[in-house]
Amino acid sequence: MLFRRVGLAALSVAALSAGIAVAAGDEEGRAGYRFEVVMRGLKEPVHAAVPVSEPNNLYVVEKSGRIRVRVGGKLRAQPFLDLRGKVAKDVEQGLLSMAFHPRYARNHKFYVYYTGRSGAIRIVEYRASNFVADPRTARQIVAVKHPAPNHNGGQLAFGPNGRLYFGIGDGGGRGDPNNFAQSLTSPLGKFFRIDVNRPAARAQMMGYGLRNPWRFSFDRQTGDLYIGDVGQEAWEEIDFTAAESPGLENYGWRVWEGESRHKNEEPNPSGTLVFPVHVYGRGGGAAITGGFVYRGRAVPEARGRYFFGDFASGRVWTIVVDQGVVTEYRREPFSIGGLSSFAEGPRGELYAVSYFGVIYRLVR
Repeated sequence: MLFRRVGLAALSVAALSAGIAVAAGDEEGRAGYRFEVVMRGLKEPVHAAVPVSEPNNLYVVEKSGRIRVRVGGKLRAQPFLDLRGKVAKDVEQGLLSMAFHPRYARNHKFYVYYTGRSGAIRIVEYRASNFVADPRTARQIVAVKHPAPNHNGGQLAFGPNGRLYFGIGDGGGRGDPNNFAQSLTSPLGKFFRIDVNRPAARAQMMGYGLRNPWRFSFDRQTGDLYIGDVGQEAWEEIDFTAAESPGLENYGWRVWEGESRHKNEEPNPSGTLVFPVHVYGRGGGAAITGGFVYRGRAVPEARGRYFFGDFASGRVWTIVVDQGVVTEYRREPFSIGGLSSFAEGPRGELYAVSYFGVIYRLVR
């Protein structure tokens, strides 16, 4: 996410004032599906999650440090978690995402990713009951020093193997001036996993060469990984890693931006250099928001399509990936102002999050 670089002034005035999905002409009817509003009244939401045991409830992460919860169709006044006293809020800092433990119904554990007051990235475990987290149960899982208020990464997600995955940006600065993303001695610009069920477990590096992996997801059917990596000044990219990959992909930054050379230097040869499955330039937007492969039942014609969008332009696209190659691509006939994230319900249904305080769901 690039709140400062993109600038709210660059976004649609209509979307800024209303925070609504905007259809493009009569093309919406040809798409056969749309995003409808399911929740309003939030303050700068950047992420949402639905635990498997609560398919009808919705937890929303607000950048300022709160997690709000909608229960039975009603937004509770009391926050699920309030970290506003612990969270830095400059530029891309803040409370950036959450993830429920796969056995949340039994152990009541969940995890948050935020930038602390010192600017360090922190991943912390909490426990909850009756829709309220207990701050006394806080257990820090990861802490990473971060030199700048941008390129913080921000995503947490449990993979098919039950490990918790997270991505960290390159540390900020134009063009990754310290080349952190290609250095295996730095945690910046990397993709990690950790076994949260082992108290002494250490994070394992699974990939490097990332600029700012704001949002990533696993295809719930295949286990394949999709990463939306925010570009520098020319290209936004989607990186794809097949489920059977042994790991340590080099996604190319800062040597490569998208499929174009950014620096005339050699990439770190330790991993396998991979190129994105899809890129788009500044004509499409300026800050990619990675999404999900739709596997729900509400919209059968969208199954198997990977939805993604752009925070700056609000545009939404879908692609179909077959054996690591894009076989279908289209721009969808609607946009979402301030598209900060997508979310997936336990039955594969798709949500979209607008930074302007609105949550949407994909429907026919």
